[in-house]
Amino acid sequence: MGKTLLEKVWDLHTVRELPSGQTQLFMGLHLVHEVTSPQAFQMLRERDLSVRYPERTFATADHIIPTDSRQRPYADAMAEEMFVHIERNSVDFGLEFFDESTGRQGIVHVIGPELGLTQPGMTIACGDSHTSTHGAFGAVAIGIGTSQIRDVLASGCLAIDPLKVRRIDVSGSLGRGVYAKDVILHIIGHLGVHGGVGYAYEYGGDVFDAFSMEERMTVCNMSIEGGARVGYVNPDQTTYDYIRGREFAPKGAEFDRAVEWWETMKSDDDANYDSVVDIDGADIEPMVTWGINPGQVAGVGEKLPDPDSLEGAQRASVEEALAFMKLRPGAAIAETPIDVAFIGSCTNSRISDLREAAKVAAGGRVAKNVKALVVPGSQQVLKQAEAEGLHETFLAAGFEWRQAGCSMCLAMNPDKLVGDQICASSSNRNFKGRQGSPTGRTLLMSPAMVAAAAPAGEVVDVRTVSRPTA
Repeated sequence: MGKTLLEKVWDLHTVRELPSGQTQLFMGLHLVHEVTSPQAFQMLRERDLSVRYPERTFATADHIIPTDSRQRPYADAMAEEMFVHIERNSVDFGLEFFDESTGRQGIVHVIGPELGLTQPGMTIACGDSHTSTHGAFGAVAIGIGTSQIRDVLASGCLAIDPLKVRRIDVSGSLGRGVYAKDVILHIIGHLGVHGGVGYAYEYGGDVFDAFSMEERMTVCNMSIEGGARVGYVNPDQTTYDYIRGREFAPKGAEFDRAVEWWETMKSDDDANYDSVVDIDGADIEPMVTWGINPGQVAGVGEKLPDPDSLEGAQRASVEEALAFMKLRPGAAIAETPIDVAFIGSCTNSRISDLREAAKVAAGGRVAKNVKALVVPGSQQVLKQAEAEGLHETFLAAGFEWRQAGCSMCLAMNPDKLVGDQICASSSNRNFKGRQGSPTGRTLLMSPAMVAAAAPAGEVVDVRTVSRPTA
């Protein structure tokens, strides 16, 4: 019987089986940002411990960093304190810190891949739930909490429960105006926000074979929203071509040897899966969330659900969501007005995302009642976008063009919703209060859909206003 990628990587990195039934797993790469790490570093100091593998540990700042003015000290005292801590901890413990002065600052899940740190066959840990993004490269990437950050810093290891594997095959091809974001929202809508609990999701099929690395990252990023601990795609030539030549990637003959090994780090044809799900790509349309979790989602051509047609917990959940969102049962999703349009986040802030959104934004003008902003995921993405003139397209259309950071995805920075504003967002979570206001409302969709909604002042089907390339 063959093995899945998860099993192969897990076996190679297992230090021992613990009495608790968990596996002590060695981490090949540890990424650190400013929000979840200060307490972990303090725990090391209190125990007089060092970072066990500083050469495998890299830091950046993304969550709290302002995207308009970078003047120090930051206006937010807590943000300034967090930044001071990540600076000091990086120096004290001998870590490479990608701050703004390096030209490599950005969202941790954007810079890891673009710098070539993320590679197939790795185990990767980061104190951020969306670490699953890195699974797009055929890595086992795990989001962890502060006490686990301490453990990985001190020992290079993580204690984790074994996982089952669900294979999700998306066959055929996607229609015009349908993107990777729509694929993962469709999957979450189909399997539910708890469907992946206890699982790693392995994505495959025609659609994923044709996807770019950035599209694969978008899907793996939101595996966690579907309840999965890990999401990954088997490495292939697309993976190797992306990694080749990047700063921390192997060079020359070492790269060729790495590819030979990476080729062995994919699921065998006769691997056994605990679950298999088949989805036809042709059934997926542009998706929009209407509720308060990513599983409350529907195609842009559909209508909002009617709680009266449901029973029990499902009915109560829909009633709660519609009441919070101030939406009318049975109304068309495409009629939903917006106040804010946000393009960014670790899900959709890469250069391909900005290119597609710019195609839609070109020639239009943001509605007078809408605040619209575009936030590149890294300084390198920003530089490339400006070299291509994408910022000029967005500015001409009335969008704000910002510096790199997490921005309005989670509002641990000045970019926040106000009152009950409703936001068309390319981010990953639509929970109550996620974007900074306890009563703020979030509609998740692709960057192209956000770019289409901004001038309309409401949700529209991107296929009716543009000719995007899916």
